[in-house]
Amino acid sequence: MDMKPRPFIPPAPKPRTSPPSTLQMLRIVYRNPLELWGEPSYNEPYISIRTGIGGPLVIANDPALIRHILVDNAQNYRMARVRQKVLRPILRDGLLTAEGEVWKRSRKAMAPVFTPRHIAGFAQPMLRVSEDFAGRYRDGAIVDIARDMTMLTYEILAETLFSGEIAGNPSEFGKQVDHLFETMGRIDPLDLIGAPDWLPRLTRLRGYSVLRFFRDLVGKTIRMRKDKLARDPDGSPNDFLTLLLKAEGAGGLSADEIEDNIITFIGAGHETTARALGWTLYCLAEAPWERERVETEVEAVLASTPDPGDWLGKMPLTRAVFEEAMRLYPPAASISREAIEAERWRDLDIVKGAQFQIMPWTIHRHRRLWKNPDAFLPERFHPENREAIDRYQYLPFGAGPRVCIGASFAMQEAIIALAVLLRQWRFDTLPRTRPWPVQKLTTQPQGGLPMRVSRR
Repeated sequence: MDMKPRPFIPPAPKPRTSPPSTLQMLRIVYRNPLELWGEPSYNEPYISIRTGIGGPLVIANDPALIRHILVDNAQNYRMARVRQKVLRPILRDGLLTAEGEVWKRSRKAMAPVFTPRHIAGFAQPMLRVSEDFAGRYRDGAIVDIARDMTMLTYEILAETLFSGEIAGNPSEFGKQVDHLFETMGRIDPLDLIGAPDWLPRLTRLRGYSVLRFFRDLVGKTIRMRKDKLARDPDGSPNDFLTLLLKAEGAGGLSADEIEDNIITFIGAGHETTARALGWTLYCLAEAPWERERVETEVEAVLASTPDPGDWLGKMPLTRAVFEEAMRLYPPAASISREAIEAERWRDLDIVKGAQFQIMPWTIHRHRRLWKNPDAFLPERFHPENREAIDRYQYLPFGAGPRVCIGASFAMQEAIIALAVLLRQWRFDTLPRTRPWPVQKLTTQPQGGLPMRVSRR
């Protein structure tokens, strides 16, 4: 008799069965864009629609079309205007929003930090921070895991990329991040209808104070490090911050570009991993049979492998649950592009200015690409099954020239953090743990993730 439990189906909006009116669409996009998508988005290879408020919009789900846009003909696709209107006020010319030569200079300046050798060197600091964080929990405590993972990944980021030398109070930082995503992280209806930039966006007016907080924090951090470099250039950390500061000048980065990139990494660089870790712990709590397998693996690997840099390769089950959580709740739920020139792809005529939405949210749940797509099934990512997954049907870190520069960093960080936490603690949901995925730049659990922590 087969006693295998029924898979856990995590909460998610049901596909719409009828298209919304223009007014409904504006309201949904502001409240939660994940609730906008209808049945065709989860079933068709692509959809070309007229929105009534601008040019054509193409929802791209076909892995071959996605590859065409992000890789094969990437030079014909720039960042979409609506996306830039949301992100540029926050990040300006940071790596996520810069284009052209500015982006190339930034990517080149940061590349040495994210080489495999450098990332391996971060494993021990990641372990120390995770163990210190895990040591703060108390048996039976009720915590918001979503907030906790934000703080953990921030502390890891601060220790690894900034050698622990970010100005300000970490607890205040967590509150400000929440405020940033609540205000500046939403698409404003005026952006969708193409209103001029001089018209104030009411959704963002409340966010200017938090932007000042981050700009002040980054300014103080830069001044602290510059003073240290001036006093003791040989004794200063050779980390991400120092590397950026040394890139300042002709042929390198401007002072503003350095500030923008530090904002990008401090304000957003930890956030995607934090969300993925929170959703992972939630899914494991609701699928305890998967959690038991991971706990067994963690105990065996940690007992035999002291170097945390080796854990990622030795924990296929732990990696699989993290990747499956990112499939169901991709930290970045959408990738937006705009066609620079007209072209044709197979039977699709692409006009100049066409807007493309590559939606990891719908692609990761697409009926033609995944079996039982709404279920939490980590076995999809077990080593023997990985080859069945097309490179362009799974996009937690994007793809092409603009693939996330920190993807390997994030994977190593996540496995180390999960191993440390799950070895010591068990995280269980409560009756009030009813998260609802909401897109605010990242895929966030509305209402947080209240969970009980119990010592194992």
